[in-house]
Amino acid sequence: MKKIIIIGLLFLLFPMSVKSISAETAIIMDGDSGRVLYSKNIHKEKLVASTSKIMTALVVIENANLKKVVTVDEKVLKAHGSAIYIEVGEQISILDLLYGLMLRSGNDSAIVLAEAVGGSMKNFADMMNMRAQEIGMKNTIFYNSHGLEEKGRIGNTSTAYDMALLTRIAMQNQTFRTISGMEKWKVTTNYKTYLWHNKNRLLHSYPHTTGGKTGFTELAGRTLVTTATKDNKNLIAVTLNDGNDFANHKALYEEYFNKY
Repeated sequence: MKKIIIIGLLFLLFPMSVKSISAETAIIMDGDSGRVLYSKNIHKEKLVASTSKIMTALVVIENANLKKVVTVDEKVLKAHGSAIYIEVGEQISILDLLYGLMLRSGNDSAIVLAEAVGGSMKNFADMMNMRAQEIGMKNTIFYNSHGLEEKGRIGNTSTAYDMALLTRIAMQNQTFRTISGMEKWKVTTNYKTYLWHNKNRLLHSYPHTTGGKTGFTELAGRTLVTTATKDNKNLIAVTLNDGNDFANHKALYEEYFNKY
C-alpha cells in the first residue's frame, strides 16, 4: 500500500505523458519554477534558426538605449531570407528594430541591431554566448544574431531545454514580454511606414498565448518557441525540427494546463 501511495504522489509531482508528437525534440517547462513537465530529447543539440532571435532581443534590451535612432548602413545588404525590408540610409529606432526582429523575424533587423549594439557581428555573438553561459545554457552556441547558417552549414545550435531556460529568463523582462506578445506594430521612418503582423500564429488562434518566436531554415526545419498563461499557470513550449509545430504546441498546452 505504501508503494502505491508513493507512486501516486510521484505522478502528481512529476506528471508523465505518453503523447507522441512529430517534433524531433520538445519540452514543456513551468515558466515560474523552471520545472520540466514534458520532455522529448530535450538535451539533443539542434540548429535553432530564427528562435535565436530571442537571445538577440534579450541582449539588445539589456545593453542598449531603445530610444536611440540608428541609420541603416550597407551591411544590411548582406541580409537574406525573412526581412522587414529596411534600406540603406533609413533611420529607425532600436525599439522598432526589435519589433521587426520579433514579429517579422527580420534578418536585416538582426544585422543592424548586432552592429549597433555590439559594434560587429562577432562581438555581438560573443555577448550572446556570454549571456547564455550566465543563464546556464550548457549546450548552446551562437555564431550570429539572426540564426541563418554560416558557410560550412554551421549555425546557431541549442537544445529544447536550453531554449526554454532562455525564454524563461527573457519573459521576466517586461520589455521583452511586451514585444514578444504584440500582434502588430506600426512604424514610420524617414523613408516609409510599416505595419508588421506577428508570425506566431498561436497569438491569433490560441487565446492563452503570451509570446514566442518562430524559426525555419532548410537545415534546421521548423523551430518554435511559445509561451502561454492560463489560471495563473505560465508554461513554455519548445519544439525543434517539427513540421506540425503550431498544432503540437496547442495540444501540449491543453494537456499540461489540465494535468499540472
